[in-house]
Amino acid sequence: MGAEDIIVGIDLGTTNSLVAVYEDAGPRTLVDERGEALLPSVVRFEDDGRGGVRAVVGRVAAEQAVEFPRTTVSSVKRLMGRSLADAAEDLPYLSYRVVQGEHETARVAVPVGGGERIASAQEVSAIILRELAERAGRELGVPVRRAVVTVPAYFDDAQRQATRDAGRLAGLEVVRIVNEPTAAALAYGLGLGEQRRPLTVAVFDLGGGTFDISILRITPNPGGGEAAQPAFFQVLATAGDTHLGGDDVDHALVRMLAGRMRGALGVGSGTGRQGESERARQGESEGDPLVGLDASTRRALKQFAQAVKHRLSEEERASVRIEASGAGVFETTVTREEIEALMERWVERAIACCRRAVADAGIDPGAFDAVIMVGGATRTPLVRRRVRELFGLEPYTALDPDRVVALGAAVQAAIMSGRARGALLLDVIPLSLGIETAGGAVAKLIMRNSTVPARATEMFTTSVDGQTSIKIHVVQGEREMVEHCRSLGVFDLRGLPPMPAGVPQLGVEFLVDAGGVLRVTATERRTGKRAQLQVVPNHGLTREEVERIEAESFAHAREDMTRHRVVDLVVNSKLDLKWIGDQLDRHGPALEAAPRAELEQRIAALRGLTARAEADWRSVSADELHRAKEALDLASVRLQEIAIAASLRGS
Repeated sequence: MGAEDIIVGIDLGTTNSLVAVYEDAGPRTLVDERGEALLPSVVRFEDDGRGGVRAVVGRVAAEQAVEFPRTTVSSVKRLMGRSLADAAEDLPYLSYRVVQGEHETARVAVPVGGGERIASAQEVSAIILRELAERAGRELGVPVRRAVVTVPAYFDDAQRQATRDAGRLAGLEVVRIVNEPTAAALAYGLGLGEQRRPLTVAVFDLGGGTFDISILRITPNPGGGEAAQPAFFQVLATAGDTHLGGDDVDHALVRMLAGRMRGALGVGSGTGRQGESERARQGESEGDPLVGLDASTRRALKQFAQAVKHRLSEEERASVRIEASGAGVFETTVTREEIEALMERWVERAIACCRRAVADAGIDPGAFDAVIMVGGATRTPLVRRRVRELFGLEPYTALDPDRVVALGAAVQAAIMSGRARGALLLDVIPLSLGIETAGGAVAKLIMRNSTVPARATEMFTTSVDGQTSIKIHVVQGEREMVEHCRSLGVFDLRGLPPMPAGVPQLGVEFLVDAGGVLRVTATERRTGKRAQLQVVPNHGLTREEVERIEAESFAHAREDMTRHRVVDLVVNSKLDLKWIGDQLDRHGPALEAAPRAELEQRIAALRGLTARAEADWRSVSADELHRAKEALDLASVRLQEIAIAASLRGS
């Protein structure tokens, strides 16, 4: 097999990353020289001795993180495509500095060689991807240049674009981005054997930094032999949270351990090296158990917290012994009951996402054939218990939750390279996509839970005379007004000749590719002018934004639809008023007295209503506006006849 034929599958994770390949016997994860498949998603920057900077990746960097806390970067996936404000909740637990970069993006700042290295999350992720590609190349004996990379289903376009950029920086062509739960379903489908009936499956994916739930229908291929493997994977619904995962449990444990250590030894009670500005940057305040802890202690506490969490998945209690520099030895015990009390609110958030996805799919929770568990955090007994209670099924754990996503990515890679046949993957868009129209309303072109790849085209026009450019504002969300949705990007279609309002014919096309990445194209049909937007917004969705987008779309649905209807009617009414007013000025003398009087009355009535609606949309009902607009249209019929006759005469 040549290098051009190989496409590997990569799971770029918050805590660990993996690479897998599909072979005759099926997919398998590739290992390093120590036989380990998991590559810790940890990078340390250090002076290379020649005035440059080199990176130490994976296990070694993770094991030495306490020794080099300021230059060791972990959990960088939580910074992908996000702003500094988005990352605020994570800052107190990071031993390295995070600063604001271009377009408000969060960037890593590490001291190296007497200076400071500023790196984007994409650059750090590229180092991890490059290490995985080199591992694959060593084992397969050929360079690896192409990959299918997985992302959380609820990664927005900024985060998906950031993942593609990381691949490009690593020298990889990301041939497709696949949602992690969907990849897990692909891997699960390999073990269905002679199954012939369609199966309804939920994929519960709780990783280090993100949570996703996807509802899929898997329809087996009716044939035999190789075609016996599932042929049709359709995602029915998805929900999730890009800021929910095992890291949150680690953070809670760190605070608990720091508080106990403060009480026992007094460690951290001072401000130490951290002044007011440093604590403000980290999101801390006086009384916070983390105040005063140096970077090494923070990193050590996080490692102890992770070890405790893992042990309590198997045991009822775990002991902790920490040698605090200059303060003595701190010992404590954490029970499973205590950690479950800490986890409860995060688990409930995940279960709430599950209920939304199940409702969107229109399936009863008791009608599922399997619930696949994905991600290391799903080993926690509390998580499995709550999933069992919701779906009435014992969670499916036959596949290693740490490896299943990478294995599924390898299956998709094999399908794309032609090595595997008989499977068709249909994923969905998690949130609706649209553009801003006059009055601040949203015209949705592609609705949430639409199957990808997806394409939609709508025709628009202008509402102002003489426009030589048109602004296209692309938004994402479920509300009806732009102010309640999230901006993805803005671009201008320039160079248009001045034309009257309503004359330009603007075709806007949304194209979401199989990886869920959006391209927007705008074309003015009369002139052929064309503009395109690579939607690369400044940052990703915070947990609060996700909750607002989904919850408020339901809570305000009736109000939003009414407001949208009023705004649209105002825009159309103003166009009618302008056109009819122009015609009245031109052909009014030819119009009989009675029709003219009625027409002027209707114009005045509609103009008054639109003015009131623009001042306060609640002051006018949509039905009242609609009736006034129809009355004006009817009253203008005679004027239109005169205008047409004049046009035919050439006058």
